[in-house]
Amino acid sequence: MIQYITLYLRSFDLKGGWLMTIRERLDSEEKQRLSPYALLSQDTKGRQKPISPCSLRTEFQRDRDRIIHCKGFRRLKYKTQVFLSPVGDHYRTRLTHTLEVSQVARTLARSLRLNEDLAEAIALGHDLGHTPFGHIGESSLNKLMYDGFNHNAQSKRMVEKLENDGQGLNLCYEVIDGILCHSGKNEPETLEGWCVRRADRIAYINHDIDDAIRGGILKPFEIPRQCISVLGATHGERIDTMIRDIVETSADQPFVRMSPDVSDASDQLRAFLFEYVYHDEWRHKEEARCDYIISSLFSHYCNHPEQLPKEYLEIFYIDGAERAVCDFIACMTDRYAIDQFNEIFVPSAFAQK
Repeated sequence: MIQYITLYLRSFDLKGGWLMTIRERLDSEEKQRLSPYALLSQDTKGRQKPISPCSLRTEFQRDRDRIIHCKGFRRLKYKTQVFLSPVGDHYRTRLTHTLEVSQVARTLARSLRLNEDLAEAIALGHDLGHTPFGHIGESSLNKLMYDGFNHNAQSKRMVEKLENDGQGLNLCYEVIDGILCHSGKNEPETLEGWCVRRADRIAYINHDIDDAIRGGILKPFEIPRQCISVLGATHGERIDTMIRDIVETSADQPFVRMSPDVSDASDQLRAFLFEYVYHDEWRHKEEARCDYIISSLFSHYCNHPEQLPKEYLEIFYIDGAERAVCDFIACMTDRYAIDQFNEIFVPSAFAQK
């Protein structure tokens, strides 16, 4: 039976001979279609644990599928992007942000003749290590951990260590590199990683403005006029300008970047967001509450590691309480963190029997 299945997965030529698997055909098509600066799937540096090739999918397609099916990816739908527990169905979550980054990264990679599958895999996994309550939770854990905390490194830890019952997802080297280097001072080794790095900033700059306007934090006329004159007056216009500019600037080049004018306008818009949305006075009270929840849970579980779920007990025995508790909290969704806090610290109403 297995032999028959294998045959059906192979291309059939007109002379009646079996030629190649679907994956081998895809690898061959990449050679003909992609830019010399693209990373071919067959040229990956490989996985920490070698596995047999798939007859249907390239190596980066397999990584994309592994990420989509992991538990951490599903939890992103209940993790904050910017607005904490928003009342309304149209505010972004960490999951919708991830999907928007993936869409932009794929468009860039496709337009530049880079490996779209690699860019998609990196994009889908880039925020798996994000904490509950967004960057507020990240800041809290950074203060609590002796060696600091950032979501890039935690995303890498997720796919290498925490997923799949502690076995990790065993992803290709280039996918892990892109996840780790999607922001911050470390730069990705591949142009596909750079597509995700650019796409992440394009996505959050534009959708956070959109959400801030929807939430009444900003008015459209408050957006700097210089930015509008270069990038466009609407959400869609700004995204289109940024993407087209990168494609025009980077076509057939060994880099992925914007032109100076569009880059400057984008940086100004990002600075505007940090001043009037991310660090504005309206967030301080909610940030203090979220920090209190994270800090209280961290202290409690460090003092009572026996209450950790069993998958984190092994980490506790090997790496210590703080590392295990940090991993547990970083994996929490917003609502689960609140539920755990209420269960531990908020007294229940007395029920007479």
